[in-house]
Amino acid sequence: MPWKETCAMDEKKAFVIAWRSREFSMSDLCRRFQVSRPTGYALIERAEAEGWQGLLPRSRAPHRHPNATADEQVAALLACKRRHPSWGPVTVRAWLQRTHPEVNWPAASSCGDILKRHHLVLPRPRGRRAVPPHVQPFATAEHPNDVWSADFKGQFWLGDGHRCYPLTLTDNHSRMLLGCQGMYHPTGPATRACFERAFRRYGLPKAIRTDNGSPFASPAIGGLSALSVWCLKLGVMPERIEPGHPEQNGRHERMHRTLKQATASPPRASLSAQQRSFNRFQREYNEERPHRALRGHSPAQLYQPSPRDFPDRLPEPFYPDTFRVRKVRGEGHMKWQGHEVFVSKLLAGEPVGLMPLEHDRWEVYFAALPLGILDGRTHKIIRPVRKV
Repeated sequence: MPWKETCAMDEKKAFVIAWRSREFSMSDLCRRFQVSRPTGYALIERAEAEGWQGLLPRSRAPHRHPNATADEQVAALLACKRRHPSWGPVTVRAWLQRTHPEVNWPAASSCGDILKRHHLVLPRPRGRRAVPPHVQPFATAEHPNDVWSADFKGQFWLGDGHRCYPLTLTDNHSRMLLGCQGMYHPTGPATRACFERAFRRYGLPKAIRTDNGSPFASPAIGGLSALSVWCLKLGVMPERIEPGHPEQNGRHERMHRTLKQATASPPRASLSAQQRSFNRFQREYNEERPHRALRGHSPAQLYQPSPRDFPDRLPEPFYPDTFRVRKVRGEGHMKWQGHEVFVSKLLAGEPVGLMPLEHDRWEVYFAALPLGILDGRTHKIIRPVRKV
């Protein structure tokens, strides 16, 4: 029978004290305390060897499990995690599998348990379920450079008191981080310079997906901005997500969370120091970090530059022969059938194309972007209801 649970430690001490008094035999003591002789002898041995501490309860778990992770693997897991604190157990395991394919690494859940035991993984706070995405007729990213995404990650204060606005640019197919530039202000010229560096290095994408903020878009017709006009002339279609729905650019937003954890928690002392942190993150994110959505590959293993090179001279928009072409004047008007029709000051000096429809109506385009419907009776451009 087991020791009485009400004062088990006192019962064990009383057993040992009675044994040391030499007044009782082992058989008598065991009958009196209702334990077996092997248990009695084991208790005496532990008390003689370790003192009263030897009487404390001991774990029944085996000292060594036959399926336990080898010490070398545990050391490699911990070293990888300490080198990349923002990586989770799935990413750590994928990186180790890629760099050491000859080793039979434990499952991701086991890797997570090991990291938790060593206090290298913090529990994730519970939150609300993500809002389901809103269906948009966006271009599909079946190949590299089909669609890029651009956005300013939320600004934050640097150690010197200045604000940092990180502009990020990614390829939606391969998740390649094409640019990560810290700025003091999110201006159009600075954004265009960052885009141009990426275009010269990687070539031109077919489309760029952004939100509706400046400098990507404006309240002008077609949501045009100076930056989107420049992109359209390069043959890059601007795509805009629905206002208030960042989940429509979910891949890019997920990268922002990883970027913040790795580079801005806490922020660096100055913009130059912060940019060095961005550069290190970009190299690691592209070349080392395995991505679950890419089946453990890194973006650099899947990305290929675009065959469309950045031109030495900005081309003019092209329109089919069936279009009527008009040039927008300095105040944003074009001449049409003897009338002045306002288009946009952003298109001053640029040609627009008009595709004939029925009943004296024309669809107005700038490059490949539809701007609205020109009504020949009112001589006004009606903005399209559909989202562009």
